Amino acid sequence: MKYRLVFLFLFFTVVGLAQSTVKIQWVQRKPAINSDTIFYTSKQKLTWSDFKGIPNARSEAIAITASGFGFISGVKYKEGKVNIDLSVYCYFGKNSSWVKGGKESTYALNHEQHHFDITYIATCLFMQKLKAANFTWENYNEVLNKVYAESSKQLEKMQNDYDGQLENIQAVWDTKIVKQLAAIIIN
Repeated sequence: MKYRLVFLFLFFTVVGLAQSTVKIQWVQRKPAINSDTIFYTSKQKLTWSDFKGIPNARSEAIAITASGFGFISGVKYKEGKVNIDLSVYCYFGKNSSWVKGGKESTYALNHEQHHFDITYIATCLFMQKLKAANFTWENYNEVLNKVYAESSKQLEKMQNDYDGQLENIQAVWDTKIVKQLAAIIIN
């Protein structure tokens, strides 16, 4: 028992002093068959058949896009180095997204697609923040959670700003979002 404790102490001391590398990457996830989830890709646009949720009759909205971003993380210790891998993705929830019957229009679908696009833009900003973060073995969880919380708030603000726009300036937003999407380089 005494030797186990000494070994564990030495292991965590060495790990604490170990050099760390951080790998952050976009991952194009594939949904399972009959999945509720669509993972973002610029090649696939939303259709009204993707909106499977039950509409909220009390809501003033004619449609809701439920989208977000997430990550899969892994930490490995190998040959004196700590390797942190973060795979980031963006998703749309079919069963949480809805449209009121008879309100399906090209205009409204474009608006909802842009909500999903904004989520992807925020996901890419999240990745940029992760790449700029100073991760260590000791602060890994704290920094990751802080960056995720900040990025989630930023996403919420971006979505609210977009929803707060007037219908007559939708074309301005369309152009802005298309330009932002075109400027994204994922490496």
